[in-house]
Amino acid sequence: MLRTEGLSVYYGRVQAVREVSLSVAKGEIVALVGANGAGKTSLLNAVCGQQPLRAGKVWLNGRAITGVPSHRSVRMGLGYVPEGRQIFGDMSVMDNLTLGGYVECGRSLMRTCGPVGWFLGRADLQSRLDDVFDLFPVLRERQRQRAATLSGGEQQMLAIGRALMSSPRMLVLDEPSIGLAPTLVREIFSLLRRLREQGLTVLLVEQDAVAALKIADRGYVMERGRIVIEGPARDLLGDEKVRHAYLGKTRLDVG
Repeated sequence: MLRTEGLSVYYGRVQAVREVSLSVAKGEIVALVGANGAGKTSLLNAVCGQQPLRAGKVWLNGRAITGVPSHRSVRMGLGYVPEGRQIFGDMSVMDNLTLGGYVECGRSLMRTCGPVGWFLGRADLQSRLDDVFDLFPVLRERQRQRAATLSGGEQQMLAIGRALMSSPRMLVLDEPSIGLAPTLVREIFSLLRRLREQGLTVLLVEQDAVAALKIADRGYVMERGRIVIEGPARDLLGDEKVRHAYLGKTRLDVG
């Protein structure tokens, strides 16, 4: 579903990502873990078209997306939940979700849709909203509420729901556990398992490495901009040297 080859990212003269190659097969959850400053977010931003590449190539579902801007990569099936959620706080929950479907709009559709469904059409919009509300019933209850007034966990649910509104084939998440209580993190990770069972492919970047690897099929450990270890998640969790050197202690047990 996703493949990168030799990705390098710079900020001025500072190299943040060093020739990273990785792959995510259809239907997998793959965890990308490492300490703060390892280059994980820079790698994701490059994959999703939000950060220029100095070198390397990216493919999504067999199609080259190297250098493709983020709005086009979303249209090609890549959903991105950024670090810090980045919801539109002054807008309602409903408006945040509705904007998530904007990428489906073609010019001809824009001319024919009414003011409420000006990018999806009313039937498609309602169908996708119903799917998100089934996953997150609390968002249905809060749909008219300003997004900024939601709790941290509810805002994370909103960010994931907004990404799902574009019907992605692959979902990329950057540090979804930041600022959340352990019970909420368990709920989010349990949701990712459910989405994988429904056929969605997931790339999960997470500082809480042990928790992430417990729900993943495979894992990559990143250090100083490079992939230093990769393998089945179970093997990484069971390797005492890996745990001691790279994984540290988990904040929670996701089972």
